Amino acid sequence: MSNTEVQQDIASDGYSIQGKSIGEAIKRQLETPFVTGTDVEWDRPFYVGDLAELRSQYLKWKARLPRIEPFFAIKSNPDPTAAKYLAALGVGFDCASQAEIEQVLDMGVDKDRIIYTHPYKNPSFLQYVAQQETPLMTFDSESELHKIKRIYPNAKLVIRILVDDKDSVIRLSRKSGVPLYEVEELLSLAKDLELNIVGVCFHVGSGCKNPNSYYDAVLRARQVFDQAKSFGFKMELLNVGGGFNESGITEGATFEKAAAVLGPAVDELFPSNDVRVIGEPGRYFVGSAYTLCLGIMGRRRAIIENEIDMDVIKKEKESNNYMYYINDGYFGSFGMMCLDPDRLNIKVLRKNGEYFYGKEINEDEKYPCTIWGTTCSSYDCVSKDTKLPVLNEGDWLYLSNAGAYSYVVASTFNGFDIPKIIYINSDKQ
Repeated sequence: MSNTEVQQDIASDGYSIQGKSIGEAIKRQLETPFVTGTDVEWDRPFYVGDLAELRSQYLKWKARLPRIEPFFAIKSNPDPTAAKYLAALGVGFDCASQAEIEQVLDMGVDKDRIIYTHPYKNPSFLQYVAQQETPLMTFDSESELHKIKRIYPNAKLVIRILVDDKDSVIRLSRKSGVPLYEVEELLSLAKDLELNIVGVCFHVGSGCKNPNSYYDAVLRARQVFDQAKSFGFKMELLNVGGGFNESGITEGATFEKAAAVLGPAVDELFPSNDVRVIGEPGRYFVGSAYTLCLGIMGRRRAIIENEIDMDVIKKEKESNNYMYYINDGYFGSFGMMCLDPDRLNIKVLRKNGEYFYGKEINEDEKYPCTIWGTTCSSYDCVSKDTKLPVLNEGDWLYLSNAGAYSYVVASTFNGFDIPKIIYINSDKQ
């Protein structure tokens, strides 16, 4: 599907606001709410997705990592609109389940642009990809090799190795990746089973904060590449995984810093053009492409937990420290975002009818507050240490960089819907 066809498909959904800025789209949405049948959703949370940001991130990737093919980690945000747009740009896909693979195949994506990256696959899922002849997949254990031999012996296998991810927000090494000292044993078993190992993959962890982690990982991959060759395997693929940060992250391992380490490392340690190199960016593409808008449903004075000193409580009641209750929460968009508090830069969107998108509010006007989610659960706390001005019921907040691991993990617990998405294309070209 071409970019033009994608845009036409989006325009037919009724939520598209083409050619507008994010701020304009938000204002229009708050002043012209969703209408679903007889239900006017004027007080529901919503996202604004900017297709131009997806394209910008793609062009940046191609400019800084021209040798590495991006395979979008669709688990980070399976929004069909974003997926179609990325597919139209020529991006491949990192999938972890039958449903994800079905979604990608239904978009007409070529099978050589799909990698099945779950190291422990459901047998029925494996049978499905065998029927679809989608061969590229990862493994990191003996049991997986025996399962693949039984169900899909013609698969093209990529061994996932353990790398140092201690400097990442979410350490994937706790669950996946074979230690280097066990690699030889797996290679030997694969050889005995007459399976086809074609490459090596790794993942430095989600939200990597140390760009040098990529060099160390590529170095380990080179070692395993050579080991596999010594067993007679024809090695032709290196998968450098994910961990790449979105454009809104300006400290630590920014994408630019990571690319400055990773690109030269790949060229140094894998100089042959016979080796295909792919990566698995997820939040890199979608993180900064989505803005989440949140309404304040109520407020109350802050409470000091376990405090019985009535004088202290009275003093607290006289302060401007509030607890705010919003229309999304931990069981909604924030389930995984709360794992990385650095990304929870929640700001004022509308206060007393005045819009503040993209504007900063004087720090002297802000007070410590707690933001509670929309359900009745006491676990539903979004943030305990945010600073905001005094706000009222009916005011709105927003969170930029909200596109990764947000609505995709949301539930409908307590009967609350998952926020809808409206789309814009801020690119005027």
